[in-house]
Amino acid sequence: MATEWSIQDLAKAAGTTSRTLRHYGQLGLLPPTRIGSNGYRYYGQESLVRLQRILLLRELGLGLPTIAEVLEGEQDTAAALRTHLELLKQEQDRIARQIASVHTTLRKTEAGEPLMANEVFDGFDHTQYKDEVIEKWGKDAYESGDRWWRGLSDAEKKAFMQTHVDIADDYGRAHRAGVPVDSDEVQAIVQRHYDWLGVSYQGKPPVKQHFLGLGEMYVADPRFAANYDGPGGEGTAAYVRDAMKVYAEANL
Repeated sequence: MATEWSIQDLAKAAGTTSRTLRHYGQLGLLPPTRIGSNGYRYYGQESLVRLQRILLLRELGLGLPTIAEVLEGEQDTAAALRTHLELLKQEQDRIARQIASVHTTLRKTEAGEPLMANEVFDGFDHTQYKDEVIEKWGKDAYESGDRWWRGLSDAEKKAFMQTHVDIADDYGRAHRAGVPVDSDEVQAIVQRHYDWLGVSYQGKPPVKQHFLGLGEMYVADPRFAANYDGPGGEGTAAYVRDAMKVYAEANL
């Protein structure tokens, strides 16, 4: 018999949950290869490749409805993987540009040199997450955030992004120094983080559930973890999540 995996084994190997895989199955994204007489779901090699594509597309910011359309339209697995490899290379280039942009901003800020908007925002495109934001928080949330961002001047956008760079740097320094997440020092950083999020929500800071969800996303989603787990900063995203939990339980 060909190799196959139970839903628990597949979830563990993919770093996800059985609940998520069942949800994908209900949407028609990842049907099981077979269902045993005991009612358990089993997945074959084709399912592994299909799940890899789903997870990769999720990392690129596509919503589940869009992913369903992509998978439906591409029947040739090898061709689909080649297409996705090209998308990953494009994403790699975008992230590299973001890293270079932040390095430039940091270097010029420390040297007191003038900043150029095209340098500060190179590689940043908030619209790429449109489908995902709408899926998670609704169309109104996306449109409200989009209007707010577009209404900012270049200087305001620069200041907003720099604030987060400073917060991330302070988290990283505290983590490297072994400062406890429940210390006054770290909780003061979390307060700045919370206030910064409130700015992007047009003066409406996130509620407890949302704030905790963001903390979990910083760890689970590589796009967000990269903001904290840079070179030499491994584990910082989890440190930030834990600090956010302490803050939320005490203040929200």
